[in-house]
Amino acid sequence: MPPQSHAAPRPANKRGAARLAAVQALYQMEIAGAGINEVVAEYENHRLGREVDGEQYLEADAAWFRAVVAGVVADQRAVDPLIHAALPAAWPLARIDALLRAVLRAGAWELRSRRDVPARVVISEYVDVAKAFFASDEAGMVNAVLDRIASGDRAGELSGGRGAPGAESGAKPGT
Repeated sequence: MPPQSHAAPRPANKRGAARLAAVQALYQMEIAGAGINEVVAEYENHRLGREVDGEQYLEADAAWFRAVVAGVVADQRAVDPLIHAALPAAWPLARIDALLRAVLRAGAWELRSRRDVPARVVISEYVDVAKAFFASDEAGMVNAVLDRIASGDRAGELSGGRGAPGAESGAKPGT
């Protein structure tokens, strides 16, 4: 599913493109019931950095793409309760659109598992991914949910204003 142009998100770098592709792959796996090996191979061999149906896919960090997809699949039972707890009571995770669920799962996994990337970068990147597919309401929801998760799991990092020690401090979003 190629992204739509609702807002003008920042141009993605290789990790940003990998995050976008990972969300698309997670969505495809959920909707089509496809397996991880099949979907990852399809993206690496036919989509990442290639033209598909008239849409040019950006060159992506393939290792980052694989890490996000495999991480979400492996840790989904731990990630989903984090998201559920951060959602408003009237919006259980099962009620959320499948593509938005994929964005939230990828972002929550990265916040939980990739402490080498500052929480603010993770949140910003997945807000940009949401903007590629949705209008501002969904991007706002992604921001709020990921911020709640980070506030609980990486609170010191958010209140300190900089990334965790040894993290990609000074790195621009998408790294």
